[in-house]
Amino acid sequence: MSEAAAQDLPYKLIATDLDGTLLRSDHTVSERTRAALAAATTAAGAAHIVVTGRSVPWTKHILDDLGYRGLAVCGQGAQVYDAGEHRLLTSVTLDRQLATLALAKIEAEVGRLLLAASRDGLDGEVLVGPGYRVHDGPLPYEPIRDPADLWAAPLNKVYLQHPTLSDDELADAARRVAGGLVGVVMAGEGIVEILPLGLTKATGLSLAARRLGFRATDTLAFGDMPNDIPMFAWAAHGIAMANAHEELKAVADEVTTSNEEDGIAVVLERMLG
Repeated sequence: MSEAAAQDLPYKLIATDLDGTLLRSDHTVSERTRAALAAATTAAGAAHIVVTGRSVPWTKHILDDLGYRGLAVCGQGAQVYDAGEHRLLTSVTLDRQLATLALAKIEAEVGRLLLAASRDGLDGEVLVGPGYRVHDGPLPYEPIRDPADLWAAPLNKVYLQHPTLSDDELADAARRVAGGLVGVVMAGEGIVEILPLGLTKATGLSLAARRLGFRATDTLAFGDMPNDIPMFAWAAHGIAMANAHEELKAVADEVTTSNEEDGIAVVLERMLG
C-alpha cells in the first residue's frame, strides 16, 4: 500500500458490531478482515472499536481470542470495557422498579413473557428463567426457577421472548406500551431486550470515542441489527451488512457484502485504495 493511499482513509475510528458483522457464523474473524483492519489501524492510523450488544462477560473471551486490546462498548452501550487491562471503565444499570413496571405493562398487552437477565459487572451471570430459549453455543448462563431471582442484584438488561409473537412484533408491542419507561431493542434472533431509558450503542460509543480523542465525524460504523440504528445515526457513515435486518438497511448510507463474505474488508480495502 502506498503512503498516499494510507493517508486517504476518510475515517479515523472504525466501529464494528460483533455478531453478524465482524464475526462469521462460526464466531471467528476471517484473515482477510483481520488484514484489512490491521491496514486501517497501522498504515492509515485509524482506531478499531468493538460495539456490541453482548455484556462484558459474554464478550471478553471473544476479544481475548482475537487478540483485541482496545476499548469495547458492551451491553448495548451500558458498559465501556478496557480489553487490554480486563477492566470495566463505566457501567449503567437498569432501574429494577421501572423494569418490573415495564414488564407488567408488556404482559398486560401480550400475555406471559419468557425472561432472562444480564447481571452487572465483569463476571455478571446471565440468568435464564423457565421456558426462555437459549441459543446453542459456549456462552455460560445460570438457569433459575423463581423469576424473583432475576431482581436479586443489579442488572444491565432484561431479555424478553414470547411463545407466539415474532421478535419484531414483541419489540413493537413492548416499545408501544413501555417505551416511556425503558429502552427496547431487537438485537438478533430471539433477542429482544429492555434497557435503561435513553441508553443505546451510540451512548456508549460517544463516551468511548471521547476517551480516544475522536468525534462522530471521524467514525465509520458497521452493523446488522436494529440495535445498530442509533450508532448509525451518530456516526458519520453507517454501513449495513448484506445479512442485516431491513430496518437497518433502510437507514444505512450503504450496504456491503455479508459477514460471511468479508463485508468489512470489502469496504476498508476500497477506502484504502
